[in-house]
Amino acid sequence: MNLFLLSNEKKKGRGKMNKEKAVVVFSGGQDSTTCLFWAQQRFDEVIAVTFDYGQRHRLELECATEIANELNIPHHTLDMSLLNQLAPNALTRQDIEITEKDGEPPSTFVEGRNLLFLSFAAVLAKQYNARHLVTGVCETDFSGYPDCRDVFIKSLNVTLNLSMDYSFVIHTPLMWLDKAETWELADDLGAFDYVRERTLTCYNGIKGSGCGECPACKLRQNGLSKYLAKKEAGSK
Repeated sequence: MNLFLLSNEKKKGRGKMNKEKAVVVFSGGQDSTTCLFWAQQRFDEVIAVTFDYGQRHRLELECATEIANELNIPHHTLDMSLLNQLAPNALTRQDIEITEKDGEPPSTFVEGRNLLFLSFAAVLAKQYNARHLVTGVCETDFSGYPDCRDVFIKSLNVTLNLSMDYSFVIHTPLMWLDKAETWELADDLGAFDYVRERTLTCYNGIKGSGCGECPACKLRQNGLSKYLAKKEAGSK
């Protein structure tokens, strides 16, 4: 195995990859829940880790716990409140408006979030003798977040391996998928209805279809509409 190989699959694939363990960075949203189902089909043991960084809606933590319990997946919630102190933004402050400006990351960007999340996930993974980390970052629909890019993940994978002298592999099954293709992947995994109804993507804290107005809901709904139109056309 190439120890620094990044699994950036464009499409699904069935059957278990191996008999090893994987830790999934898990928020209870559409992307991370799809990754959770993806990991379940590929690894004998899957562990979910959620980070409490003082996010705008505590329902995200509750949703992640509920899903992990329903899928019978061991689940850890780690305290990352320091991130809230260091990086005020629209996801951690009720008084900061959710905005998007051309040429700038949106106000929902949390500086250093994926760097810290994956680093702490790696520390947890090593305690379980798990060599696989799974995250739902995506460069196709990455909303301008620099820490969702493939080059960042590859760089961090090398850094984690060197810093801990341990051969992690970071898997990014959604890296090259747009939101319509992410819905298609969930469907192929047999999780379409579950992801559609049980996950929380909305910045305003509304499960399922969400508020319909925030950037996350619009991206999710546009992808869903595109996928359903494709599916209907294919059935004719």
